Amino acid sequence: MEDVERRTIAISVQATKLTAQTMAKVFQDVLRQIQEMHRKAQTPQGRQSAKKLMNHGVNTSTIPLDGSTRLFDRVARKWNVDYHFRKTGPKKYLLLFKAGQADAITQCLAEYTKRIMRKDRRPSIQGQMRQAADIARNRKPQEREHGREAAHGDR
Repeated sequence: MEDVERRTIAISVQATKLTAQTMAKVFQDVLRQIQEMHRKAQTPQGRQSAKKLMNHGVNTSTIPLDGSTRLFDRVARKWNVDYHFRKTGPKKYLLLFKAGQADAITQCLAEYTKRIMRKDRRPSIQGQMRQAADIARNRKPQEREHGREAAHGDR
Protein backbone atom coordinates (compact mmCIF):
# COMPACT_ATOMS: atom_id res chain seq x y z
CA MET A 1 0.00 0.00 0.00
CA GLU A 2 1.36 3.41 -0.88
CA ASP A 3 1.93 5.89 1.88
CA VAL A 4 0.60 9.25 0.90
CA GLU A 5 2.39 12.14 2.45
CA ARG A 6 0.22 15.08 3.43
CA ARG A 7 1.68 18.50 3.83
CA THR A 8 0.05 21.65 5.00
CA ILE A 9 1.18 25.17 4.44
CA ALA A 10 0.17 28.02 6.69
CA ILE A 11 -0.21 31.34 4.91
CA SER A 12 -1.00 34.55 6.68
CA VAL A 13 -2.04 37.60 4.72
CA GLN A 14 -2.52 41.06 6.07
CA ALA A 15 -4.74 43.08 3.77
CA THR A 16 -7.43 45.71 4.22
CA LYS A 17 -9.62 44.09 1.61
CA LEU A 18 -9.19 40.44 0.76
CA THR A 19 -10.10 39.92 -2.89
CA ALA A 20 -9.61 37.09 -5.34
CA GLN A 21 -6.82 39.07 -7.02
CA THR A 22 -4.98 39.47 -3.69
CA MET A 23 -5.32 35.76 -2.98
CA ALA A 24 -4.00 34.93 -6.49
CA LYS A 25 -0.89 37.08 -5.87
CA VAL A 26 -0.30 35.43 -2.51
CA PHE A 27 -0.57 31.96 -3.99
CA GLN A 28 1.81 32.93 -6.83
CA ASP A 29 4.38 34.13 -4.29
CA VAL A 30 4.05 30.95 -2.26
CA LEU A 31 4.39 28.82 -5.40
CA ARG A 32 7.50 30.78 -6.47
CA GLN A 33 9.10 30.25 -3.04
CA ILE A 34 8.35 26.53 -3.11
CA GLN A 35 9.86 26.23 -6.59
CA GLU A 36 13.03 28.07 -5.49
CA MET A 37 13.41 25.78 -2.49
CA HIS A 38 12.92 22.73 -4.71
CA ARG A 39 15.50 24.00 -7.22
CA LYS A 40 18.05 24.65 -4.46
CA ALA A 41 17.46 21.17 -3.08
CA GLN A 42 18.06 19.64 -6.51
CA THR A 43 21.39 21.39 -7.17
CA PRO A 44 24.11 20.24 -4.76
CA GLN A 45 26.42 22.89 -3.35
CA GLY A 46 30.06 22.77 -2.25
CA ARG A 47 32.20 19.64 -2.46
CA GLN A 48 30.56 16.91 -4.53
CA SER A 49 31.30 13.99 -6.82
CA ALA A 50 32.57 14.60 -10.33
CA LYS A 51 29.40 13.09 -11.78
CA LYS A 52 27.15 15.51 -9.88
CA LEU A 53 29.38 18.43 -10.88
CA MET A 54 29.17 17.44 -14.56
CA ASN A 55 25.37 17.03 -14.34
CA HIS A 56 24.93 20.74 -13.60
CA GLY A 57 25.06 21.32 -17.35
CA VAL A 58 27.86 23.89 -17.31
CA ASN A 59 31.48 23.80 -18.43
CA THR A 60 34.11 22.77 -15.90
CA SER A 61 37.71 23.84 -15.49
CA THR A 62 40.64 22.32 -13.62
CA ILE A 63 43.54 23.60 -11.53
CA PRO A 64 46.32 21.53 -9.94
CA LEU A 65 46.36 21.80 -6.13
CA ASP A 66 49.10 20.69 -3.76
CA GLY A 67 48.60 20.40 -0.04
CA SER A 68 45.73 20.07 2.37
CA THR A 69 42.25 19.57 0.97
CA ARG A 70 40.71 20.06 4.43
CA LEU A 71 41.93 23.66 4.62
CA PHE A 72 40.66 24.31 1.08
CA ASP A 73 37.24 22.92 2.09
CA ARG A 74 36.96 25.49 4.87
CA VAL A 75 37.79 28.37 2.54
CA ALA A 76 35.57 27.09 -0.30
CA ARG A 77 32.52 26.89 1.98
CA LYS A 78 32.96 30.58 2.69
CA TRP A 79 32.96 31.41 -1.04
CA ASN A 80 30.05 29.02 -1.96
CA VAL A 81 32.05 27.27 -4.66
CA ASP A 82 31.04 23.97 -6.31
CA TYR A 83 34.11 21.75 -6.74
CA HIS A 84 35.55 18.22 -6.75
CA PHE A 85 39.03 16.86 -5.95
CA ARG A 86 40.63 14.15 -8.06
CA LYS A 87 43.78 12.66 -6.54
CA THR A 88 46.75 12.54 -8.92
CA GLY A 89 49.53 11.63 -6.48
CA PRO A 90 50.56 11.82 -2.85
CA LYS A 91 49.28 15.21 -1.59
CA LYS A 92 48.61 16.25 -5.20
CA TYR A 93 45.09 16.87 -6.45
CA LEU A 94 43.30 18.17 -9.51
CA LEU A 95 40.58 20.65 -8.57
CA LEU A 96 37.52 20.54 -10.86
CA PHE A 97 35.11 23.48 -10.64
CA LYS A 98 32.44 25.27 -12.64
CA ALA A 99 33.92 27.57 -15.28
CA GLY A 100 31.34 30.24 -14.40
CA GLN A 101 32.74 30.39 -10.87
CA ALA A 102 36.29 31.25 -12.00
CA ASP A 103 36.28 34.60 -10.17
CA ALA A 104 35.13 32.99 -6.92
CA ILE A 105 37.75 30.23 -7.30
CA THR A 106 40.45 32.86 -7.84
CA GLN A 107 39.48 34.62 -4.62
CA CYS A 108 39.18 31.29 -2.84
CA LEU A 109 42.67 30.20 -3.94
CA ALA A 110 44.12 33.56 -2.91
CA GLU A 111 42.73 33.17 0.60
CA TYR A 112 43.82 29.51 0.69
CA THR A 113 47.44 30.37 -0.19
CA LYS A 114 47.43 33.21 2.34
CA ARG A 115 46.33 30.78 5.07
CA ILE A 116 48.97 28.22 4.05
CA MET A 117 51.72 30.85 4.16
CA ARG A 118 50.56 32.03 7.58
CA LYS A 119 50.41 28.43 8.82
CA ASP A 120 53.99 27.72 7.63
CA ARG A 121 55.37 30.75 9.47
CA ARG A 122 54.22 29.82 12.95
CA PRO A 123 55.79 26.84 14.69
CA SER A 124 53.56 23.93 15.52
CA ILE A 125 52.79 23.05 19.12
CA GLN A 126 53.96 19.47 18.56
CA GLY A 127 57.30 20.76 17.26
CA GLN A 128 57.71 22.96 20.31
CA MET A 129 56.89 20.00 22.57
CA ARG A 130 59.52 17.84 20.82
CA GLN A 131 62.16 20.55 21.24
CA ALA A 132 61.36 20.91 24.94
CA ALA A 133 61.56 17.12 25.39
CA ASP A 134 64.95 16.98 23.64
CA ILE A 135 66.30 19.77 25.82
CA ALA A 136 65.04 18.03 28.96
CA ARG A 137 66.64 14.72 27.92
CA ASN A 138 70.01 16.27 27.09
CA ARG A 139 70.24 18.37 30.26
CA LYS A 140 72.51 16.99 32.99
CA PRO A 141 70.82 16.22 36.27
CA GLN A 142 71.57 18.89 38.85
CA GLU A 143 73.23 17.94 42.07
CA ARG A 144 70.86 18.18 44.96
CA GLU A 145 71.80 18.87 48.54
CA HIS A 146 70.30 16.50 51.04
CA GLY A 147 70.29 18.16 54.38
CA ARG A 148 68.16 19.93 56.86
CA GLU A 149 67.56 23.59 56.69
CA ALA A 150 69.37 25.74 59.22
CA ALA A 151 66.17 27.46 60.34
CA HIS A 152 64.88 24.31 62.00
CA GLY A 153 68.11 23.55 63.88
CA ASP A 154 67.12 25.48 67.06
CA ARG A 155 64.36 23.14 68.13
